[in-house]
Amino acid sequence: MKSDIEIAQEAELHPITEVAKTLDMTIDDLELYGKYKAKISEEYLKKIKNNKDGKLILVTAINPTPAGEGKTTTSVGLGQALGRLGKRAVIALREPSLGPCFGIKGGAAGGGMAQVVPMEELNLHFTGDFHAITAANNLCASLLDNHIQQGNELGIDTRQIVWKRCLDMNDRVLRNVVVGLGNKTDGFVREDHFVITVASEIMAVLCLANDMEDLKKRLDRMVVAYNFAGEPVRAGDIHATGAMAALLKDAIKPNLIQTLEHTPAIIHGGPFANIAHGCNSVRATKAALKMADYVVTEAGFGADLGAEKFFDIKCRQAGLAPDAVVLVATIRALKYNGGVAKGDLNVENLEALKKGIVNLEKHIENIHKYKVPVVVTLNAFVSDTQAEIDFVKKFCEDRNCDFALSEVWEKGGEGGIELANAVLNTLETKKSHFTPIYEDDCPIIEKVRCVAKEIYGAADVVFAPAVLNQIEKLENIGFGSLPVCMAKTQYSLSDDPTLLGRPEDFSMNVREVYVSAGAGFVVVLTGAIMTMPGLPKNPAAYKIDVTDDGVITGLF
Repeated sequence: MKSDIEIAQEAELHPITEVAKTLDMTIDDLELYGKYKAKISEEYLKKIKNNKDGKLILVTAINPTPAGEGKTTTSVGLGQALGRLGKRAVIALREPSLGPCFGIKGGAAGGGMAQVVPMEELNLHFTGDFHAITAANNLCASLLDNHIQQGNELGIDTRQIVWKRCLDMNDRVLRNVVVGLGNKTDGFVREDHFVITVASEIMAVLCLANDMEDLKKRLDRMVVAYNFAGEPVRAGDIHATGAMAALLKDAIKPNLIQTLEHTPAIIHGGPFANIAHGCNSVRATKAALKMADYVVTEAGFGADLGAEKFFDIKCRQAGLAPDAVVLVATIRALKYNGGVAKGDLNVENLEALKKGIVNLEKHIENIHKYKVPVVVTLNAFVSDTQAEIDFVKKFCEDRNCDFALSEVWEKGGEGGIELANAVLNTLETKKSHFTPIYEDDCPIIEKVRCVAKEIYGAADVVFAPAVLNQIEKLENIGFGSLPVCMAKTQYSLSDDPTLLGRPEDFSMNVREVYVSAGAGFVVVLTGAIMTMPGLPKNPAAYKIDVTDDGVITGLF
């Protein structure tokens, strides 16, 4: 079969104005970025505000493995399948980051016959949202250092600057840097740090803001440093809010593109789920709910990361309530969790499948804790045997989950009909009673313990001594009621990426806690998680090129 980029480049796209017509949108409701991309206008978002909400379907997955799960592919294929069934459906996804695109993970447009297009533009610069976020973040950093240089009226302690610069690229050497070297006019010498743009607080702020007014309030209250008295200094205190908002004026508007089958897709925002809250923007999701009867969205990595944050952060802040969850797994990945080497995953192995399916079991249990019905879907591979499929199907049905086989990578929407019907059946027969897993007024430590024990399955949580001081300080200055954003490895339910399956009797190790006051959550770093990824030995960038006539190759 052809590569993803070849399929995408050979597809016949409809003008985005034609795609918009299927949602009763006119050209006046769009701000065009060429022929196949557009931003949704503020006027249109206001016009649909009182429309009835459609059904919200969250797509999540088991813990990712080298065998691949195909969560985005499933999301796109499900949206296409709903369209084939005559349903008014919209897909709401995150924008890809340049870092993993040139690193190891590749792009994030789906795959095979279930992709959003134009694929190359989406995976590269798209409509410039990430560049705007990067610029706004670094403007704030520049204004902060300039304030110190120009007299430091706020008494900022340069040892307690918490604002980091950012770059939407994997670049390990920028994790820890020294700035201000040179002459007196070049600023104060201090240690500084970089995070990848998708881990920056401004990315989270943009994705959680309801509108420009809310965006500015969130930008204003971001903590950038502490003064010599230990009090927080905010972005508003250094007069950064207005200029940052000006840079984000267009970036806050959701983007409209299409799938290979011309299903409307709103793509907006892109925080990682292992180091941030991992969901597309509140604006995109809420707009989609007003535009369609069925909205398919997704949250990053496994359900222990993306779904938990979707439930406990995004839904809590935005007043959203999912109607159903689609949990994606593959037989190959389940066997990998059962101890099978990557090279042997194509061989039937029911014993390994039985051993590894406990990872899926834990994710099913977790979603049920939020009182949301679950549909489990197997992303099909040609190596799957009927005995393996039957085993997984019975396992899921025994746990009160609808089950469906998905063949969307090979067949597009047609291959998602079984899944779409299972989702529709679940929506019709099972009621969601969505409830977050902890209360707002729980102490920060108890929130961390709740997620670690209830969702990850940890026996205990170990807080570094400095972390306990950080938590006490955050609670004393009024941040105790915020939800927690747990940053940990995506590869395991634990904070150890080598512990596959369903680890038990392990301790979670918390090494740092800080507040993202504008986003409205407390970030909890566990294990060895990095907020600025590095490149692998053979990065994907090695294979990416452009022909003499301007055709991009090697992107996946």
